[in-house]
Amino acid sequence: MSAHQPPDAPQKPEIIAREPVSQSRLFQAEALDLRFSNGVERRFERLSGKGRGAVMVVAMPDPDTVLLIREYAAGFEDYVLTLPKGLIDPGEDAPTAANRELMEECGVGARYIEPLCQLSQAPNYMSHRMNVLLASDLYDKRLPGDEPEPMVVESHSLDDIDALLARDDFHEARAIAALYIARDRLRAQREGIES
Repeated sequence: MSAHQPPDAPQKPEIIAREPVSQSRLFQAEALDLRFSNGVERRFERLSGKGRGAVMVVAMPDPDTVLLIREYAAGFEDYVLTLPKGLIDPGEDAPTAANRELMEECGVGARYIEPLCQLSQAPNYMSHRMNVLLASDLYDKRLPGDEPEPMVVESHSLDDIDALLARDDFHEARAIAALYIARDRLRAQREGIES
């Protein structure tokens, strides 16, 4: 039992079989045949990453402002406003990858990077977690990236998340959650310093 599970948590199902369904450069689709503790058997399908992990960065050029990027989202066939993000390259840890992504996508590096949380999206269908990091004390530094076109970088007030949510182009759940978590963490730190 996990240290974070309540004592009355259900027993995890037994994996009877695991079968790859398809594979791409980034993902593998697999079928899992499961037997639950009550004897019921079901087949589940999921996407799994290739083990590299990913980062999403809440980059703060000052204590009240966050940097967002506008990038083409193939899933929606449109441009979206979101946080800088990307895969962790072999040999990198999450803070190193976050700093590299900032340099590639925003043209800035960070002298200070701290982990905020890990987020998942559609956990019934994906085994992927996103490492969310808070970056501050920014400086100008551009690295060439793998983006097909230059990213448009926008500055927004961290205290005005409601205005972002009113926009049609800002809807990525992980980015929304990351902004709220960062805002609340920074508020708590300020209140702790001021009290």
